[in-house]
Amino acid sequence: MAKITKEMALHYHEQGKPGKIEVVPTKPHSTQTDLSLAYSPGVAEPCLEIEKNPQDAYRYTAKGNLVAVISNGTAVLGLGDIGALAGKPVMEGKGLLFKIYSGIDVFDIEVNEKDPEKFIQAVKAIAPTFGGINLEDIKAPECFEIERRLKEELDIPVMHDDQHGTAIISSAGLLNALEVAGKKIEDVRIVVNGAGASAVSCTKLYVSLGARLENIVMLDSKGVISKDRTDLNEQKRYFATSRTDIHTLEEAIKGADVFLGLSRGNVLSKDMVRSMAPSPIVFALANPVPEISYEDAMDSRPDVLMATGRSDYPNQINNVIGFPYIFRGALDTGATAINEEMKLAAVRAIAGIAKQPVPDVVNETYHVNNLTFGPSYFIPKPVDPRLITEVSMAVAKAAMESGVARKPIENWDAYALHLKELMGYESKLTRQLRDTARRNPQRVVFAEGIHPNMLKAAVEAKAEGICHPILLGNDERIEKLAKELDLSLEGIEIVNLRHDREAERRERYAKILAEKKAREGYTFEEANDKMFERNYFGMMMVETGEADAFITGVYTKYSNTIKVAKEVIGIQPEYNHFGTMHIMNSKKGTYFLADTLINRHPDTETMIDIARLSEKTVRFFNHEPVIAMLSYSNFGTDTCGSPASIHKAVEYMQENYPNLPIDGEMQVNFAMNNELRDRKYPFTRLQGKEVNTLVFPNLSSANAGYQLLQALNGDEIEMIGPIQMGLNKPIHFTDFESSVRDIVNITAVAVIDAIVMKKKNQ
Repeated sequence: MAKITKEMALHYHEQGKPGKIEVVPTKPHSTQTDLSLAYSPGVAEPCLEIEKNPQDAYRYTAKGNLVAVISNGTAVLGLGDIGALAGKPVMEGKGLLFKIYSGIDVFDIEVNEKDPEKFIQAVKAIAPTFGGINLEDIKAPECFEIERRLKEELDIPVMHDDQHGTAIISSAGLLNALEVAGKKIEDVRIVVNGAGASAVSCTKLYVSLGARLENIVMLDSKGVISKDRTDLNEQKRYFATSRTDIHTLEEAIKGADVFLGLSRGNVLSKDMVRSMAPSPIVFALANPVPEISYEDAMDSRPDVLMATGRSDYPNQINNVIGFPYIFRGALDTGATAINEEMKLAAVRAIAGIAKQPVPDVVNETYHVNNLTFGPSYFIPKPVDPRLITEVSMAVAKAAMESGVARKPIENWDAYALHLKELMGYESKLTRQLRDTARRNPQRVVFAEGIHPNMLKAAVEAKAEGICHPILLGNDERIEKLAKELDLSLEGIEIVNLRHDREAERRERYAKILAEKKAREGYTFEEANDKMFERNYFGMMMVETGEADAFITGVYTKYSNTIKVAKEVIGIQPEYNHFGTMHIMNSKKGTYFLADTLINRHPDTETMIDIARLSEKTVRFFNHEPVIAMLSYSNFGTDTCGSPASIHKAVEYMQENYPNLPIDGEMQVNFAMNNELRDRKYPFTRLQGKEVNTLVFPNLSSANAGYQLLQALNGDEIEMIGPIQMGLNKPIHFTDFESSVRDIVNITAVAVIDAIVMKKKNQ
């Protein structure tokens, strides 16, 4: 996990447009007619329809996909009662998670009111705006009454996620951990350390799943909650034990099968874990410091089954596995509530995902490890793309079966497809790249260690666990720059390739390169001189296996880098050329653009290699390629120059790759508008398909194309690249305009590239 500094956090929230969410139009608004339909006079018609039938609000407004995240700021994360306004960044963050994981829009509502009755009335007054309400960061015990009343008095789903989110995810984890341990929930002894909203909700859900109340011991800050105590509220009294022989956590934990911690860090010792029953289950969910660290728990005994709230350890109890999809299923059925049946359905769906064979898309996302059900994997990963379908559908079915659905789903296959299209794995590409790289971080050489962005990117990539960075450059200058930028170089190797201590390595690299290129006029002396250049030295580190990948470009001209890559690394034997690709993430989907960097004036043979490399690279990123080869003409209307070369390249590709959807030459408007293309050119092999891969006729058009899209669309699209295609080793390029984020993204790609190459060579 990256160490988050105050400066980083403030900059993130302030940069660009302040905050994390915004409202965007969803209907055309460029003409006077559009505006007349959007507002006066056209808007009167849906108003009148809704007046006649209130349920039509779901038909004509955003209500059906709009959730309110509402808080009074009395229990904000680990910050406590900081007030409604101070809690707004958290509520915006919750809105962001709703959007990116389930496509749900959010208005964050901060209510400056601590009185439960007044708060309830305020929420009820604004409830008609929304399809659902997510209560957030409201302190106990008031949160129990607030949620109960709102659920009773409103006809839309209401859920206090601090209570039920953790309960649902931990319940799924508990069911699976018990299965791994070979135990039954009705038989196990459970100790719960903490008695707040989350702890109470978790424990109640465990009881719903079969845990026996008499087998549960709950503790608060004063010790064991027992029947002889007189200071208990209604929620605590429900869990009060009649046992009189235990008062402390140390006494309660002896012989217990399950520990659930929702309290504070470092309260559970190794000796306490050792005193538990065989195959103990320890859910230490205090954040950021668990009740016992993962390392200490695993060190205490080998049979412990461990989960935390942290993403840097196995089996993370993370609410984002649940709430987006619970609301998704509730909204899509027009549910009047989120009831017990829906929560239990979510529990079983989440638990079930971890026990299923991991589908290819997940294996490809994580690359290194085949995730299999067991001690280190009994809770699905938060980025698992199956969550959007399986949990949402389970919740939707439960809503229908329990009678709270107003809009039943009739075609479940179509609904599953809708959910996949709604989110698309594409929209999560960057996140998946980084998560995949974290599974097996590789040794990545950063050519320009003295460049601020590259240095920052290397530090960030190390902090996020994406790679083990090696910086090339003057160590004193790098250390000075790091100090100026307040960056920690801990765990980062610095190689001053021009220092005397690297003389032996330079000579060794030179000898290898000279022998490799002896028939091309290379001498040892010439090769040795080149080893004082960062690109030659860094690529030789990869060539010799002393590093796994190489990132360069913020200082170096592309032409020089390309020349060095060909000399040192070489092109894959099945190709005569290599190229680069940019990936464009947009609201319309993910598009792959080639060749954006390498080949200036490609001939037919070069275009064929670029097309072949593009097909291979798109599959590398888990997409099925649908390729349009672009030109200023369409399908033979110009028979000379670049259109002719592309025409011949298409003929070759179609003949040799009969199952590949590829066609051209064509203008970009026909490539991107399949309705227009299919009507005008019904013979195309792309009939009925959405193009996702654009092969440009030359470097000028490709480079200008992606930069124009980036300049015009700004924050609405994300460009990842350039991504190298066709070299023998993971050598990847940046440019002088690359941001820290750009370089980190390329680093993740380079790491995955290295992992895949290693697998092929095994």
